Amino acid sequence: MIVLKSGREKSLKRRHPWIFSGAVERASGKPGDTVEVKDSSGKVLALAAYSPKSQIRARVWTFDAKESIGAEFFRNRIQKALALRESLPAAKHTNAVRLVNAESDALPGLVVDRYADVLVAQFLAAGVERWRDPILDALLEISGCAAIYERSDAEVRKLEGLEPRVGFARGNRNASRCPIIEHGLNFRVDVEQGQKTGFFLDQRENRQRVRALAAGREVLDGFCYTGGFSIAALAGGATRVTAVESSKDAIQIARENLAANPLDASKVEFLQADVFAHLRTLRDKNQKFGLIILDPPKFAPTAAQVQKAARAYKDINLWALKLLAPGGLLATFSCSGGVSAELFQSIVAGAAVDAGAEAKIIERFGAAADHPVATEFPEGEYLKGLLLLKV
Repeated sequence: MIVLKSGREKSLKRRHPWIFSGAVERASGKPGDTVEVKDSSGKVLALAAYSPKSQIRARVWTFDAKESIGAEFFRNRIQKALALRESLPAAKHTNAVRLVNAESDALPGLVVDRYADVLVAQFLAAGVERWRDPILDALLEISGCAAIYERSDAEVRKLEGLEPRVGFARGNRNASRCPIIEHGLNFRVDVEQGQKTGFFLDQRENRQRVRALAAGREVLDGFCYTGGFSIAALAGGATRVTAVESSKDAIQIARENLAANPLDASKVEFLQADVFAHLRTLRDKNQKFGLIILDPPKFAPTAAQVQKAARAYKDINLWALKLLAPGGLLATFSCSGGVSAELFQSIVAGAAVDAGAEAKIIERFGAAADHPVATEFPEGEYLKGLLLLKV
């Protein structure tokens, strides 16, 4: 049971799914237990998963106190999430989608991506950890997939008092290079060793947009990872693509992805290098590009890292704007939850001033539709991007 301090029930009445430690008057239970959440008068407001070691002390399963939390509850929630994905346009263009998007699918702490016939699941909170086996059983049954690979190795598990866990949870098959198709392009996803679950599915429609913008342009893809934006740009008619990435393993997969498509590989150069340093090197060589993509890793996982992250975002955008030819386009992104869309725009604006560049925002980017954001959970909207035109 959790009893809230007086006046601290307002966020729950707005159906926000998190209960922070500072709002709790008293609590009891073991990690992952389903507990009643009561206001100071004793009224039950919700049923939630208890996490005594986390600052997020509980995550709401349901605001219906009469609902039963068990295997059938999770099966129904998963069924609903999968039905939504089947109704989206992406279902016609790819066999790789996000099936469960945690709090925004009313399954706090659970992330599930589908890569062809393999699911990759992340159990990131005490509640879903407690119900792991019923959830895995339901995922396998409803999706019809051959195997589930678990990537419960994100840093957030430490905050929940959970140890990392990686490996096949259901079934077993070679998943180090899982072949997928996205808008007619072929990719190989390393679900076992790749970042997050192996591929950035949230950028699917943004890759397609870059593909449409790339014709006749020389392209620079910073933080190219496994080549998603680079290959999309080449497929869209880029005259040349320079792709920079610090990870040797990611570069290897990028080359394999390129080879899997009927494209002119001579037009792409993959470089293993520090992106920050290489942007300066390109500037020293006075190189110019017609389209630059910056999709860096998460610089600010939490609000505590925002100041440091802001400096990093400003640095890369400043150098990119210096490298951009007049009339060129910069597609720049942040996946840091701690950096708001307003702050990101302010950072990029500052970079333009310091670069001596006049730039205009002509489009805004977000995550693909299979990464829905619940209206009561704005924290779920982590990916933001801007398309700038250099005047």
